[in-house]
This record gives sequence, C-alpha cells and structure tokens, in this order.
Amino acid sequence: MFLSVFLVCMLLGIVVGFLAGLLGIGGGLVIVPVLIMLLPTLGIHTDIVMPIALASSLASIVVTSSSAAFTHHKLGNIPWKMTKKLMVFVAVGAVVGANLADLLPKEALTAIFATFVISLATYMLFSIRQTVHRELPSDYVLKGVAGGTGIIASLMGISGGAVLIPFLTYCGVNLLHAIGVSTACGMIVSLFGTMAFMIAGLDNPNLPEWSLGYIYWPAVLGIASSSTILARYGVKLANKLPVKTIKKVFAAFLILVALKMMI
Repeated sequence: MFLSVFLVCMLLGIVVGFLAGLLGIGGGLVIVPVLIMLLPTLGIHTDIVMPIALASSLASIVVTSSSAAFTHHKLGNIPWKMTKKLMVFVAVGAVVGANLADLLPKEALTAIFATFVISLATYMLFSIRQTVHRELPSDYVLKGVAGGTGIIASLMGISGGAVLIPFLTYCGVNLLHAIGVSTACGMIVSLFGTMAFMIAGLDNPNLPEWSLGYIYWPAVLGIASSSTILARYGVKLANKLPVKTIKKVFAAFLILVALKMMI
C-alpha cells in the first residue's frame, strides 16, 4: 500500500511541480482535489479525507516552498523588512486555520475550498496585467491580510501565494518582490500549518497506517520527491509558451474541478 500510494503521488508531484514552475501557482490547488479522490479508494474514513488532504498538501509544500524561498533569497527577490512583519501573522493564521479545519464538518471544508478555488481561478481567468503606483497600506492592514492569508492557506492546503501575490501587486509591489515575499511566507504557512494539523489529528481513531496526525506520509513523500525537480523545467518552458493563454485554460479547468467538488 505504501509503495503504491508513493508511486501514484510521485506522478502527481511531477504534474504539480511542472505546473508550479510554468504558471507560478501553488501546488495545493492541484494536490488537494486529487487526494480527495484518491484517499477514499484506500479505505480512509470519509470524515477525515479532507483534513488529511489539506495536511498532506501543506507538508509536501514545505519542501518545495523552502527550496523556492532559498532561490529567491539568493536572487535578492525577498524584501526582508516587509517579509519579517508578515511572517509572524501568517504563522498564527496558519495555526488557526488548521484548527478550524479540524473542527469544521467535511461538507463545510469542501464548500470553502471549492468557493475559494472558483474565486481565485476566476481572478486568474479575467485579470489583466497592469502597472500600478500605489502606496502600501498601513502595517495593521498588512498584518491583517497576512493573518487572513494564513487562515485561508491552511483551510485550502495551499501556500497562500494565490492570495498574497495579487494583493501585493495591487498595492504596487514589484512582481518579483511580491513573489519573493509570498514564497517566504508560504514556507512559514506550510510549516506551521503542517505542525498544527499533525497535533490536531493525533487522537483521531480513524487515522490510516503510515500517518502522523493528519499527515499521510506516503502521499507527502511521493509528491515532494518529484515536484521540486520538475519545477525548473516548467520555468524554462514558461519562457517559450504563451503562458497567459495556458493560465486561462488552467483557470477554467480549476473552476470545473471546484464545481464538481461542490456538486
């Protein structure tokens, strides 16, 4: 069972890593729906499928986001003065979101995930790149957005970049810096969210073998082992293909997946 799930999730990691590099998206938008379909076939109790999918997604993102954050740091893309202000509040939000996910019924979690995916995909589908020259909002607003991002990220099993990057670019932050801030905060979100999901699920009697709390290790190790490698090839291909068109097709696909989940 361990080997079968590991190999399937290696294939999933290839797709996730490639799309992350090509489109600049967090892998959780792909990982969570796939795990929601895969886990019940393994005999995992339906009541814990959603938290296991979210926790395993965040745990696999720890590896990829840490690698990406290190690369952005070397390239000077992370404005640490701003980033340090946000990281604490993102971490707190991630812990709150993970505990909320443990308390909410599976139907509510599925509806929350699907609603946010549709919202983000719609933004991706219709957004028009434009240059803006706005000032950053106050520290209180930034910290509030960071906390909200952490909560949403844990509830969706994503790194939070789909929330932070549009917000920061709207506020006039350079796109590369916005991606750098998001990557560093995503590393913190995934780390603290993973730990919170692990602790929250320790006493659940329905946990499958090879799990620690809500973290299902065969899936995590399979995804993490291949996603980082393929991301670099996605980045290279992004320079050759009409990425805007691909993003719109991918966004339409995400909307269909989310609608299917809701139905």
